[in-house]
Amino acid sequence: MRTNGLFDLQVNGFAGVDFNDPAITPKALDHALEAMLTTGVTGCLPTLITAHEAELGDRFRALDTAVHGSRLGPVMVPGYHLEGPFLNDAPGYRGCHPPGAMIDPDVALVARLDAVIRKPILLVTLAPERSGGQRAVADLVHAGKTVAIGHSAAGHDEVRMAADAGATLSTHLGNGLPPHLPKLENTVLAQLAEPRLHACLIADGHHMSPAALSALIRLKGAGSCILVTDAVLAAAAAPGPYRFAGMDVVLDETGKVAQPGSGVLAGSALRLDQAVRNAVDWNIADADLAIRMAGDHALKALGFALKHSGISFDRGQVEWNTALEPHVIRPSAA
Repeated sequence: MRTNGLFDLQVNGFAGVDFNDPAITPKALDHALEAMLTTGVTGCLPTLITAHEAELGDRFRALDTAVHGSRLGPVMVPGYHLEGPFLNDAPGYRGCHPPGAMIDPDVALVARLDAVIRKPILLVTLAPERSGGQRAVADLVHAGKTVAIGHSAAGHDEVRMAADAGATLSTHLGNGLPPHLPKLENTVLAQLAEPRLHACLIADGHHMSPAALSALIRLKGAGSCILVTDAVLAAAAAPGPYRFAGMDVVLDETGKVAQPGSGVLAGSALRLDQAVRNAVDWNIADADLAIRMAGDHALKALGFALKHSGISFDRGQVEWNTALEPHVIRPSAA
């Protein structure tokens, strides 16, 4: 079976390379992107997480320099995903993000970061319930960004108002949440019920069970669901300790990535082709639908920001064998 290439909207690192590392090099980036190509991924949004503005500036400059100096970056990376620092800093909602660096949404900060890089920030994840959140959603959309809700406690009214303002995505829906939520007045149900939001989902069996993933896809509708990895540098790497965005994390033998001691999940070690196989093996989707959720749906969700920035993207072609193992046959960078 031949399809378009996969596209990962949320990837923090891969194959031992941390995209949040201010010392990242073109050679290191090519190593990560070459490893991603073996998983059928022909494009991605390198994702930077919450940090203070000076740190974010250093990280974005380094990442952008690596992208432009690498062989694969100019072909595979149309822009970036900023996940934070405009997130809910309450325990549970903040996940592994450092709460001390979290602030209310600041569109001017995003503009300042954009000013130091050549490829744009295309996707911004925020918590719209923070002060100024609804106005920030509208202003970011006006600036050509795709806006996602994530690490958020936004209720039904706040989610509806964010969608009114132009938010179109839920970042890793069902995660970045405390273990106990109100029975019906909770952000998962609010985001599921909002038809203008597409749901990004991590199909690794750690962020949610196969049964929970199946339920979310059935309730949201598969046409509005996107498979992402939220991978960190431990993906496609050996179990053991790693440093991700300045914090200690551990990849265990089961494939779970967490902060030592607390057990808080810290991204994943998921490959996007494995997410496709998981969706099929767990009887959630057939191969065609699972591949579309990991490719076509992601690019459709990003279409507004790509068009606004005048970016065209060649997704290439991937050949899948009967075991759903991918082989990239195009683009030319491969």
